[in-house]
Amino acid sequence: MISPLSEALAERGFDILTPVQQAVTASDVASADLLVSAQTGSGKTVGFGLAIAPTLLGDAQQFGPAALPLALVVAPTRELAFQVMRELTWLYARTGAVVTSCVGGMDIRAERRALDRGAHIVVGTPGRLRDHIERRSLDLGEVQAIVLDEADEMLDLGFREDLEFMLGQAPAERRTLMFSATVSPMIAKLAKQYQRDAMRINTLGGGDQHADISYQALRVSASDSEHAIFNLLRFHEDQSAIVFANTRAAVNHLSARLLNRGLATVSLSGELSQTERTHALQAMRDGRARVCVATDVAARGIDLPNLNLVIHADLPTNTESLLHRSGRTGRAGRKGISALIVPPKAVGKAERLLKWAKISAEWTVAPSVDDVLRKDEERLLSDQVWTDPVTEEQAAFAQKLLALHAPDVIAAAYLRLFQSRHAAPEELRSPDAKPAAREHREFGPSRWFALSVGREDRAEARWLLPLLCRAGNLEKSAIGAIRVQDKETFVELAESSAAGFLTGLGPDGVLEEGISARAVDGAPDLHSSGGRSREGAGKPRDDRERSFAPKPKPRDDRDRGGAPRPKPRETGLVGHERAATSQGDRPKPTYGDASTTGAAPEGERKPRHKSKSPKPEMAKPAYAPKGAGAARPDRADAPRSKAKPERHDPASKAAGKPWQKPGAKPKGRAAEAGADARDSSRRFTPPGMAKPGKPRKPAGSAPRPGGPRSNKR
Repeated sequence: MISPLSEALAERGFDILTPVQQAVTASDVASADLLVSAQTGSGKTVGFGLAIAPTLLGDAQQFGPAALPLALVVAPTRELAFQVMRELTWLYARTGAVVTSCVGGMDIRAERRALDRGAHIVVGTPGRLRDHIERRSLDLGEVQAIVLDEADEMLDLGFREDLEFMLGQAPAERRTLMFSATVSPMIAKLAKQYQRDAMRINTLGGGDQHADISYQALRVSASDSEHAIFNLLRFHEDQSAIVFANTRAAVNHLSARLLNRGLATVSLSGELSQTERTHALQAMRDGRARVCVATDVAARGIDLPNLNLVIHADLPTNTESLLHRSGRTGRAGRKGISALIVPPKAVGKAERLLKWAKISAEWTVAPSVDDVLRKDEERLLSDQVWTDPVTEEQAAFAQKLLALHAPDVIAAAYLRLFQSRHAAPEELRSPDAKPAAREHREFGPSRWFALSVGREDRAEARWLLPLLCRAGNLEKSAIGAIRVQDKETFVELAESSAAGFLTGLGPDGVLEEGISARAVDGAPDLHSSGGRSREGAGKPRDDRERSFAPKPKPRDDRDRGGAPRPKPRETGLVGHERAATSQGDRPKPTYGDASTTGAAPEGERKPRHKSKSPKPEMAKPAYAPKGAGAARPDRADAPRSKAKPERHDPASKAAGKPWQKPGAKPKGRAAEAGADARDSSRRFTPPGMAKPGKPRKPAGSAPRPGGPRSNKR
């Protein structure tokens, strides 16, 4: 190992290396590409810092002047990138290395100036690094080593294209080190494509990866999740903690609740700016905050000092999230606790998560009030303040207190001061306790009052209730039943509030303009007053409640500019009656004289718009149906027949032929027997062929209006 790095480790108290650090610094992998799987919190950052040192420095002990970067470290999140930069800064401090960052959300102009001044190691996030490369402010031409930290997380976040772009821009003879908690098929494909004969290092199976973390599954009732979190934080008062939630809204809610209980709390979620997230983490490192409520954005790479407690307010979605969340504690040989808050409906999910993660958790309950108070007493009695030397000023003041008060009084006062600095613990229900049913209490004794508005005045309880409270100086609990009737409304008031209600209304009993109240002797008879009682809700009271839509008013025949509306066609004929009425003898409705009424004459379409003056009568063309020897009589001259048409055609009946509707095409054998070869209208004419006796239309001519539709759609 290079001397400056070993001295930095000794200064930080690293007596022995972790398994992953020993594996990546072995002599047989000094120049090879590595694909490393290691548990979170195992010292991977220091590990790859030691692994790339021989590649960057060679036999030298110091770096030369900073120019183009020699190493590139890519991290999935901004917090992890800053964490890596801090670790590499103290590790390479004695070598004169310049470590800079390129992280999204920070000032890109300051980063560009830092790159222009030169850097040995660049740490950043995928998006910002690619942005600098495309802007030509970051040149990877001299890069000798690339480290992908948490490669699986970067692929999950959709950075595959950015990673492939950066790896393609770097020299082909570089070293590539990939660190990932799991090696998925995508990681294996990326390693095969961009690594050269990578050596596989797996430190997950060398021992129990959960040895430094104590897992607890706390069963709580459905409504005591937040109370259990608070009691757990109070029980571990002297330790810093991080509380994980699944959504930003849950983070904001929990942060506000814990702040209201007097706990120094910061929040960490994706909606915060980079400055706010940096300040939150710095407050945890400085000790100004003791609790951090965060989403999974802080589940990877965040290393907070003295973080001994991780609380899962919401269960993680998968085993990887569970391991990474819990990995914020129990780091570098320190012990830690990972507690899962498990309400009754989530017991099965918690059991599956622990089983799939191969974790043995202790199923227990959250600390009770007695447990928290007992822990407070232990902390008070074992406080270091009892062993600190007493100064002369403190001794003089103690003598004054003893002169004024007895020792037991002073001790009790000190205990009260100690307890005042801590919020009281919450009383918890049993995890198996069912929610208590709402107790039904009878309302009474009471008095009834009648209001002068009812259902006919659109009275409703939702606006009568605030009116009663406002006008009669009543509490909501003093108002009982409100029964809205047709012409008045009955209100039940507590007897203790009735006198004050009448006094507030005055002698006239007016609540507001148009609404008055009067006292009623006894309970009103709701059935006889035309209202709906509670038992008869949904049933009609009397005939007045059955409302029917009025029949539509007949329209005037002369409602269109004075002209009578045309009478509808006769639709009363059905079946054989409609069939017996042929086109020649069917009576035509008379529309009146066109010269006096302005109606459209026969054979002419009436315009849609209203005409101010009647149009002149047009000559009616003669109409002769096909196959008929005589012209069809004009409908206007045809007499209206009142005789009932015959059911069958006598001629067809005499000939023994089945009856068919006049004008309809014959079917079956009737079509064969009744077809006339001389009738050209009955023949099938192929498309494009002219019928006998008719000239063929020239190509390109317009179709006849109203003619047959074309087959082309």
